[in-house]
Amino acid sequence: MEIRNIAIIAHVDHGKTTLVDELLKQSGSFHEHQQVSERAMDSNDLEKERGITILAKCTSVVWKDTRINIIDTPGHADFGGEVERILSMVDGAIVLVDAAEGALPQTKFVVGKALARGLKPIVVVNKIDRSDARPDEVHNEIFDLFASLDANDQQLDFPMLYASGRQGWADTELDGPRKDLAPMFDLILRHVPAPALDKDKPFAMVATILEYDNFLGRVLTGRVEQGRAKLNMPVRAIRQDGTIVETGRLTKLLSFRGLDRVPVDEVEAGDIVAVAGLSDTTIPDTIASPEVTGALPAIPVDPPTLSMTFRLNDGPLGGREGKKVTSRQIRDRLFKETEGNVAIRVSESPESEAFEVAGRGELQLGVLIETMRREGFELTIGRPRVLFRENEETGEREEPYEEVLIDVDEPYSGVVVEKMSLRKGQMQDMRPSGGDKVRLTFLIPSRGLIGYHGEFLTDTRGTGIMNRLFAGYQPYAGTIEGRRNGSLISSEDGTTTQYSLYSLQDRGTLFLGAGEKVYIGMIIGEHSRENDLEVNCVREKKLTNIRAAGKDEALLLTPPRKMSLEQAIAYIEDDELVEVTPSAVRLRKRYLDPHERKKNERSSKHD
Repeated sequence: MEIRNIAIIAHVDHGKTTLVDELLKQSGSFHEHQQVSERAMDSNDLEKERGITILAKCTSVVWKDTRINIIDTPGHADFGGEVERILSMVDGAIVLVDAAEGALPQTKFVVGKALARGLKPIVVVNKIDRSDARPDEVHNEIFDLFASLDANDQQLDFPMLYASGRQGWADTELDGPRKDLAPMFDLILRHVPAPALDKDKPFAMVATILEYDNFLGRVLTGRVEQGRAKLNMPVRAIRQDGTIVETGRLTKLLSFRGLDRVPVDEVEAGDIVAVAGLSDTTIPDTIASPEVTGALPAIPVDPPTLSMTFRLNDGPLGGREGKKVTSRQIRDRLFKETEGNVAIRVSESPESEAFEVAGRGELQLGVLIETMRREGFELTIGRPRVLFRENEETGEREEPYEEVLIDVDEPYSGVVVEKMSLRKGQMQDMRPSGGDKVRLTFLIPSRGLIGYHGEFLTDTRGTGIMNRLFAGYQPYAGTIEGRRNGSLISSEDGTTTQYSLYSLQDRGTLFLGAGEKVYIGMIIGEHSRENDLEVNCVREKKLTNIRAAGKDEALLLTPPRKMSLEQAIAYIEDDELVEVTPSAVRLRKRYLDPHERKKNERSSKHD
């Protein structure tokens, strides 16, 4: 059977996973009465909850006696490490663009990588059924984008489809019959070349996706680059530097059929397969026949730009809510994560019982923390820090910068420009984007964006959309002002009472309601002024025999500001930590004891 390998790449929320659902349905991959959930490729709990793709996944459909392997990729820049690896497995790419939003930063990032590899993309303008669709302008935007990314003449002569993934149709003409996705399948067969690989050489493949299976152990997915693989054949794994990791046998060969992985006895060059039977091999090792001596080339992945300290939970409530609380368990889990996620790096921290975890952004590390929390871990997390580097030629200190694209209603553009300039953002472009909206483009240090997203949504009344993309390293921009307000800190251990919180709510914004556990040094709210304030939030009302009229009217509390995990991590300052357990996210001071806190403040001022 002929094979085509294709990746679907797009910005987040432009409809990749929904389109893959329809491709699976219309190619007959499901039985007539089979129950299939919406966004079937988002199999992970977190993916379903957040409505985003986090891990790249492979599926396969058959159309006119040709097997089409399709890889659904994440759309967030934080998970770009997943997409970069995937491009080595495919011979073509579908670039999906929203008919209203146009080409956004993540599209640009991945398309640049795909064009550099020589892939000839198919462009699909999706969501044509939107009321604010502007397909012709988007077509021109994509052409300009390809030209700015140094596409060659063949790549600039890209085929174009208009589609609605949700309604399940694609057409070459804007006013076509809008019947089904057959034009897309036919275009893939015509435009994407079959893998031109040597089937007679000894077997070799590069591991690009790593998963754990309760029955099979480590499952490595990749494209067979040369030769044929047979069940139970002896193989060895080779690192990029040529050292041999291990030798073993392929105890399972799995090929993709729709959403399932089916055991097969033999696969040949060009097919995408999953193999089991190797215990130490990881990404991007080469799995090959014993006669192969060197590793196959693998794509280098962009370096991490942000790091956080993961510590043991040493607070007064530590160990009560989670099952995995020791630093050894945390260490093992983090190093296991680095095996399957090449964009994350873990190193021992100078602090005792703590680890430095470096990744692409707050969202990527937030997803890792959320996953660990659900597995029963208790952690305390420090403030995110950007990773600086020194320029070898000039000796200058450099920091990561990001390109930020903001779509905002015109009345709010002034406050956004003001806030971005305070955070050392440089405006690159400002243009109307239709419907009284303005599209602003900034170049800003990554440090300036830590903690800004929540403030941005408040400033734009929840209507602004912000997209960001790593734009490389540039000279250090100087100090950036942090949070202006101090914290309300609990001065007692115990349980919060309505009576005490009622008298505190004039002092600032509370993060807790009544009846919640607190301890000395825990942050219960944001002070309305710049200094920290220690408060008693567990005080109870003294009861007396005398009842005066009007004394006991209901104490109405303003609803507390509940923070999600990412919001809490973005909110804290350097002397604060986020305590994460399976049942709670709490904010606390690094030093719980007030005397120790003051002593530390004094010594840091002298430094």
